[in-house]
Amino acid sequence: MEFLQTAFMQRALIAAVLVGITAPAVGIYLVQRRQALMGDGIGHVAMTGVGLGFLLSLSPVWIATLVSVAGAITMELIRAYGRTRGDIALAMLFYGGMAGGVLLINLAPNGSNANLSSYLFGSLSTVSPSDVTAISLLAAFVVLVTVGLRRQLFAVSQDEEFARVTGLPVRALNLLIAVTAAVTVTVAMRVVGLLLVSALMVVPVAAAQQITRSFAVTFVLSVVIGTAVTLAGTVTSYYQDVPPGATIVLLAIGVFVVLTVLATPLARRRAGALRNAEAAGQAVTAGIPGVTPAQDGSAGRTPTDDLTV
Repeated sequence: MEFLQTAFMQRALIAAVLVGITAPAVGIYLVQRRQALMGDGIGHVAMTGVGLGFLLSLSPVWIATLVSVAGAITMELIRAYGRTRGDIALAMLFYGGMAGGVLLINLAPNGSNANLSSYLFGSLSTVSPSDVTAISLLAAFVVLVTVGLRRQLFAVSQDEEFARVTGLPVRALNLLIAVTAAVTVTVAMRVVGLLLVSALMVVPVAAAQQITRSFAVTFVLSVVIGTAVTLAGTVTSYYQDVPPGATIVLLAIGVFVVLTVLATPLARRRAGALRNAEAAGQAVTAGIPGVTPAQDGSAGRTPTDDLTV
């Protein structure tokens, strides 16, 4: 436990825990909306905020947050209102964000490619006390939104038209998801790096989905996986002197592979149980006049029927 004796590792571990919680908490909604790569796009835009922070001698985390939020809102508006040229506009936003960040950070008096690398791939030694404070405040916002509004966000992520019919403010909730994703990117960039943060938002969720059926269980398990791999990756990075971001992502992919292998016999067992239940329901209802298996609700069910928030 010698790594706990150093101040920079204490800060890095605190940041890792917060990243492990927030990234999957937002990622589950992006996966439901089929926007798994949104975090990657926001990460490109955040580079301009990092470069601007160095140029103005201000906190790169807070400036990157502002720029990322503006970029995420723009992306959501393009998604909602863009038509044939929407994909081109998004591509220019992503590439422009990355190019702007590289240019600004090299124009800054105290900026360099070494500074840029630490934000692109993560760095343990550069997590400062002010970074921990900023990350903690931003993580609190993410948790408050993703947990406090989970029912509304789940409804919008599953079916926007149904959510609109029920009276939910769909446009506002979509923008809130985009803003929360942007905040999560800036929370994670000091540990995972801007180029890899999208993986941590998606892979733990995909891994949890291999063995879970309900939204609530998937949410909890993906956060557990995210926290475990960020802590393990941070400690491994300390001892092996390897980039923490790459280590964390590879560990997350390893967990996904393991759970996928374990899920195969589990899926077969569930399918067999479902067939047995349907057969039993048909046997019971066959002797009741006027009642068919479809009418008693036991047949025709799918795994999605059991999804709960």
